[in-house]
Amino acid sequence: MANAETRRLGIVLYPEFELLDVFGPAEMFGMLKGVVDVVMVAQHSGPVTSAQGPEIVARYGFDDAPHLDLILVPGGFGTRAEIDNPAMIEFLRRRTDTCEIAMTVCTGTALLAKTGLLDGHRATTNKMFFQWVVEQGPRVEWVKAARWVEDGKFATSSGVSAGIDMSLAVISKLFGEQTSNQLAVAAEYDWHRDANWDPFARIHGLV
Repeated sequence: MANAETRRLGIVLYPEFELLDVFGPAEMFGMLKGVVDVVMVAQHSGPVTSAQGPEIVARYGFDDAPHLDLILVPGGFGTRAEIDNPAMIEFLRRRTDTCEIAMTVCTGTALLAKTGLLDGHRATTNKMFFQWVVEQGPRVEWVKAARWVEDGKFATSSGVSAGIDMSLAVISKLFGEQTSNQLAVAAEYDWHRDANWDPFARIHGLV
């Protein structure tokens, strides 16, 4: 990994984002020191309050964010407001268009779907709020039962903890399965490797 090209991952914050949606993936990508640079981005730089209460500092605002090779959009109750925020949707539209891989966790998929960039692509989201997310992107090929879905440059995941499994899958794609295995072991995390493993789709009556 020492000779790999450094990629910048921008995690997009907004008020009432879900903590684990951010810090699960940030833990995995953040262990790739010198290979992936993880930065927090929000509409305005500074502290952003999560749905659980703790504040996280965004280093960059939308206006001064550097080029992002990778993007991750978390879910959270705040997506209900952000779906109608033109600044958020336009930022995601512009930056996703130029990034290598765009990832979403949970209801963060709704924000990416709203840009129209997911139209015609397979995607998934949190199963508890599945129908609401589907309404934000009626031209997306929604997958009801999936832990995560990869389609082209897009990787979308189910709820909260599923973002960790998706992140490891993306890391495996970029840097090899051995790297993902090492990260999972280092975190003492039981990596669900089957993207189709989804007991929550049945729990929530989707299948």
